[in-house]
Amino acid sequence: MAFAHLHVHTEFSLLDGSNKIKECVARVKELGMDSVAITDHGVMYGVIDFYRAAREAGIRPVIGCEVYVAPGSRFDREAGAGEDRYYHLVLLAENNEGYANLMKIVSRGFTEGFYYKPRVDYEVLEEFHEGIICLSACLAGEVQKELARDRYQEAREAALRYQKIFGKNNFFLELQDHGIPEQRKVNQQLMRLSQDTGIELVATNDVHYTFAEDAEAHDILLCIQTGKKLADENRMRYEGGQYYIKSEDEMKTLFPYALEALENTEKIAKRCNVEIEFGVTK
Repeated sequence: MAFAHLHVHTEFSLLDGSNKIKECVARVKELGMDSVAITDHGVMYGVIDFYRAAREAGIRPVIGCEVYVAPGSRFDREAGAGEDRYYHLVLLAENNEGYANLMKIVSRGFTEGFYYKPRVDYEVLEEFHEGIICLSACLAGEVQKELARDRYQEAREAALRYQKIFGKNNFFLELQDHGIPEQRKVNQQLMRLSQDTGIELVATNDVHYTFAEDAEAHDILLCIQTGKKLADENRMRYEGGQYYIKSEDEMKTLFPYALEALENTEKIAKRCNVEIEFGVTK
């Protein structure tokens, strides 16, 4: 199999993901994939349930988190406004040291950086970068935000900064396509950036529910989270119904121009080997 889902939100992305862990693992297996990641928003509550379910199904569990990165210091409480209070960033544990460091990063987000979201900063990432593979995340990622604003040089500087923190071959530029015009514009620039810097691409689907038909139920969940009604026009929504666990063929249809980015998902998954030992006091 040449594709693995590396950007996956479960039910533990509270009121944002409706993708139940056991359903997720079963669906991945049904599609013939042998690896899948968990990258919930800012938390790792679901990791143990996910690890057990994946191992029982014979699926490689890739343990990760989509963290929130403060634009300045994690201690700053007034930096930016709205969504500019933080950027998204996907972190995956490559080994047990990476798993331990990922837990430290996520904990620092709550104990030191909490401001609307559990935020970390470059200082925390630099301190605990060992054993972690980093993806540039969705349109809310720093690199993508700069590209969407036609600030190519700033996006390039951000990408090189992340590469410097995590090391060469440990940072990837993330392509996504959920039918949003802005994503297609950004993807073209990400490909240019990849050629310019040598940073490799990876293609993901921002999974928030298991099946395509779950889109309506997920939309209702978002209304519960935001205190809105389905009829409200100006509310948060995931347009297009594309945030489900797609097959390899569906992903190839989306990215015929970036097959190497699809293959990189499997290469990254195979690098991630965390072994959690149960029943032993450390």
